[in-house]
Amino acid sequence: MSKRLIREFKEKDHVQTAFLVTEKNAGKDRNGKSFLSLTLADASGHVNGRMFEKADEAAATFEVGDVVWLKGFVQLFQNRKQLIVHEVRKAQDGEYDMAQLVADLGGDPRKHHAELLELVAGLKNEYVRQILHDTLTEPRMQEILLRAPAAKTIHHAYRGGLIEHIHSIVSLMDGVAKHYGFLDRDLLVFGAIYHDIGKIYELDLTDGIHYTQSGRLVGHMVLACEMIDKMAAKISGFPDDLRDVLKHIVLSHHGKLEYGSPKLPMLPEAVVVSMIDDLDSKMNTLFHFLKNETQNVPPTEKWSHYHPGFERYFFLDFFRRQQGQG
Repeated sequence: MSKRLIREFKEKDHVQTAFLVTEKNAGKDRNGKSFLSLTLADASGHVNGRMFEKADEAAATFEVGDVVWLKGFVQLFQNRKQLIVHEVRKAQDGEYDMAQLVADLGGDPRKHHAELLELVAGLKNEYVRQILHDTLTEPRMQEILLRAPAAKTIHHAYRGGLIEHIHSIVSLMDGVAKHYGFLDRDLLVFGAIYHDIGKIYELDLTDGIHYTQSGRLVGHMVLACEMIDKMAAKISGFPDDLRDVLKHIVLSHHGKLEYGSPKLPMLPEAVVVSMIDDLDSKMNTLFHFLKNETQNVPPTEKWSHYHPGFERYFFLDFFRRQQGQG
């Protein structure tokens, strides 16, 4: 099934194809007329979509994370590509291929997996080493981990994104442990691998990117703690206090109660896991934002549009040079 990709769009192009909806916001113009603002994605990037006719009616037919089929045309608005949507509805089976909508951006997931196993084999704590090895080699979990996204939107929200995120944090932890000698490297590596591991059961890629029933009702942190209990129970003599420490690292990794963690980090290693997770998530978000910006604006445009998450504009020239675009 062929598809026109977002990166190929040109001004005045007429578009009739499928997209993954990553943002959906309803609004009203100065005259009180409803409109719909969408962020539409495929494997090549994302584009802003605006619908002005029958917006309320259309908005009720799909949600964020759904695949939609739409008709519209491409225009330039404030020097950026924008899709004016005439018709939109939830896509039907056979109208799209998920491989064309959710990108493989994180490198080879099997290579990430092999390097994680190699690193785990060198850990000193026999219990931490064993629980991580057993988790990474459990057949069903391994199969899901190799294709799972790390999030529904925001960061690493693509096929293989979770294991890329995990491997990236593990790599950073090595340097942190060497620099701050009082930290337990094994606990840092555990936190890097396990902090988001519950997302293999929280998110589903079958029909877009959606939360599973367990994801909505239980959440990835509790799911990960259940995995710790299950895996630790199979390891003879696994210490109860270590199991509590491992769960704490998982439960506190969002850093603050208002960010969704039921516990604040109370171990130096838990603090570091929270901070490095936040750093890696933000850098991934920023990289893909800047990459998409440079694809959707002319080379003469020096500034990105305003990013509400970072609460600022970004200068594009240096990024273009780094990427060999200028």
